[in-house]
Amino acid sequence: MKKRISLLIGLVFVVALLAGCTEVNDPITSESEGFWNQYIVYPLSLFIVKVAEFAGGSFGLAIILVTIIIRLVILPLMIKQTKSSKAMQAIQPELQKLREKYSSKDQKTQQKLQQETMELFQKYGVNPLAGCLPLVVQMPILIGIYHAIMRTPELQEHANFLWFDLAAPDPFYLLPIIAGVTTFIQQKITMVGMDSNPQMATQMAMMLWLMPIMIVVFAINFPAALALYWVVGNLFMIVQTYFIKGPDLKAAAAAKSGGAKK
Repeated sequence: MKKRISLLIGLVFVVALLAGCTEVNDPITSESEGFWNQYIVYPLSLFIVKVAEFAGGSFGLAIILVTIIIRLVILPLMIKQTKSSKAMQAIQPELQKLREKYSSKDQKTQQKLQQETMELFQKYGVNPLAGCLPLVVQMPILIGIYHAIMRTPELQEHANFLWFDLAAPDPFYLLPIIAGVTTFIQQKITMVGMDSNPQMATQMAMMLWLMPIMIVVFAINFPAALALYWVVGNLFMIVQTYFIKGPDLKAAAAAKSGGAKK
């Protein structure tokens, strides 16, 4: 969990760094040069434009549809992440026994601990990096969508959707707040059944509040189209997690209800 938090914070700094690149003010076209422009930003920009044409010229609907399509594409990764997280939680007692068995800090003991830990992962088919993979995959997409939104001329010309301008921050801060709330809900249901370890529970509680706060801060300052992307993505994730972790959520609700009656 510590590694995941560190990775998350590192990726946030990468977003902030790339979002501030001077190139963000240059319109994206088929003539734009560079690997990033040709293979990430321009394809996303073109995809948004084509979906907008399909959606009757509405770039707001286009972003909603593009978000859902992207989420469906990476759905297998998210399912794998959820299964890996559950498997990791299941072997926590055995991991704790290994840590107690090899509590000495000398190099040989720590090497033995690492060796038996990897053997335990292999035995149960657990990939400790699987939980971070969706984050790594989503980050270029997120940054690419930010650039596509800022640099697609057609979107800038037809940016009105509902009460906000897609190319500018939401003036009423409604989207940032909704983005933060949905992020909190998504994090909350994702963490159900994964907090049996007190140390992990503390770290997860920090993540539960850290992520929504960061999302709100970014959504206030970034174009509303990006906040819309986050809101739709979070709603998709909430529904997805409900179906994947349905039994765990029902068990947790039953346990909470039983504890309240007592």
